[in-house]
Amino acid sequence: MKIVKEYLEGPLGSTSLAKKYGVPNQEQVRRWVNAYKVLGEEGLMRKRSKTVYPVQFKLNVLNFMKQTGASYQDTATAFKMN
Repeated sequence: MKIVKEYLEGPLGSTSLAKKYGVPNQEQVRRWVNAYKVLGEEGLMRKRSKTVYPVQFKLNVLNFMKQTGASYQDTATAFKMN
């Protein structure tokens, strides 16, 4: 949360923040920021249990990926999944 807030409020970008806090990849910082923007603080929390999704939901997700060519991360964001 600290890194995400610093990214949103400050002048440092994802590369600088990754170096500052020892995050191995700037993409991870971007994923955290994106998850926070879409899902709020809940998007940064680790899940404690597995979510069971209905078959139709899974088919909708796969169909979305096939039709749009979206990445796993973009698909998760579109369907508000962490």
